[in-house]
Amino acid sequence: MAEKRSRRAGGRAARVALRQAPLAEDARAVWPGMPGGRYKPLTDNECDQVFEAALELLEDVGMGQATPEFIELVTAAGGHMDDNERLHFPRALIHRGIELAAKKFRLHAFGSDNDGVELGGDKVHFSTAGAAVLMLDHETQRFRESTLADVYNSARLIDTLDNIHVAVRTVVARDMETSKDVDLNTAYAMMTGTSKPQGTSFFEPHHVHDVVAMYDMALGGEGEFRKRPFVKANNTFVVPPLRFAVDSALCMAEQVRAGMPINLLSAGQAGATSPAALAGSLAQALAECLAALTCVNLMSPGHPCVMGLWPFVSDLRTGAMSGGSGEEAVLNAAAAQMSNYLGLPSGVAAGMADSKLADNQAGHEKGLAVTLAAQAGANIVYESAGMLASLMACSLEAMVIDNDMLGAINRTVRGIEITPETLSTQTIKEVTKEPGHFLGHAQTLSMMQTEYIYPEVGDRLSPDDWVDAGAEVAVDRAHAYVTKTLATHRPSHVSAEIDARIRQAFDIQLPPV
Repeated sequence: MAEKRSRRAGGRAARVALRQAPLAEDARAVWPGMPGGRYKPLTDNECDQVFEAALELLEDVGMGQATPEFIELVTAAGGHMDDNERLHFPRALIHRGIELAAKKFRLHAFGSDNDGVELGGDKVHFSTAGAAVLMLDHETQRFRESTLADVYNSARLIDTLDNIHVAVRTVVARDMETSKDVDLNTAYAMMTGTSKPQGTSFFEPHHVHDVVAMYDMALGGEGEFRKRPFVKANNTFVVPPLRFAVDSALCMAEQVRAGMPINLLSAGQAGATSPAALAGSLAQALAECLAALTCVNLMSPGHPCVMGLWPFVSDLRTGAMSGGSGEEAVLNAAAAQMSNYLGLPSGVAAGMADSKLADNQAGHEKGLAVTLAAQAGANIVYESAGMLASLMACSLEAMVIDNDMLGAINRTVRGIEITPETLSTQTIKEVTKEPGHFLGHAQTLSMMQTEYIYPEVGDRLSPDDWVDAGAEVAVDRAHAYVTKTLATHRPSHVSAEIDARIRQAFDIQLPPV
């Protein structure tokens, strides 16, 4: 017996050592860009019908509030303006826009030619996003206004969370006085907070070029951002139903000229600014995104764009947004499917819990929506971590917990590989002879990290061991992670010398580290 205990202890030590050893990304159990698309809420015929409905809307109803530049582009290509100042898009023009559009593109990591994420096909990535105006304070469990420091701290935290692949700002810097302060400083805080591919937003078009000049300076010189863009613009370019948001449309044109990839974002709310019928809400969102896609590709054929169909859902009893509903989950999965059906890069919003806290309600709402979006093959699942209160609030602790969730969901996207080796018939034959279990087998040791993932803050102890360890709940362990990370993790991919030059050239209000 003593010999067996010793053998098992040695096996456990080997497993622990293997578990703690860092692995290259391509040797892990999950990684960015695994193929999804196994879940299809719509049949091919239903996709055809949704697409046809979108084409009909653009041809017969058109888009209101088009900018002069878009009007000139579309009318020169065969569209027309009606007496109600609506811009109509012929079917052939939409088909031409889809034909010209980029089907795949790379959003780089900061300063890298090869790292980052490739968007297109059925590759799945998880991203933060949002314009929350509140932060949840862990100690008081109450909300406060979000600040520029929160933008930066969120980015620093995201920088350490392996299952978040793209970092888009989660909160608005409400302590900034002007829109230029917000645009420039948000972009700076995200850029210096993480080297991951990222996204930012703009209030006004002329700010785009200031921000790109800052990116060029950080990358080493004029034109460098255009060569390897690491940021895409996230702006809601429409005011549903079927109207351009003028300021965002103007920003979009400048983003094209600056070489910045764009998330063509439509966010109608079913039962409020889009039809209560989910199919109608989907068709409207598709029409709005196709209008923008066509305009962008008339400006610059093949400009990198994500089809950002974000059809939101209302609780029809109150009119309140219900981002954590089953309707939201299936609708965003269908949105991803529609973009993929057209062969265009897809981005949807999932993870928008209605719960105000990182509790069971938030967990089931996020888990359902993100899983369906990932299984549907969304290239980017936005809002996937940290968001609470129907996008009104962000929690850093929730972000850490959600990182565990995203790893588990990504494992379901990977699925089960069936090969002669993984079927393990020879391994089973060996173990049935001696020792009768698989704990110390070479296959078990070799697959501990390549086949399995492990939570950062999730608990898997026995009840007694959990009590002995302090009986902490997940949000407390997440808070400890946040506290340690913000105290120790200071990304340095932007050198102190370059940072000083940026601060001299631009009004950066985030205090130096």
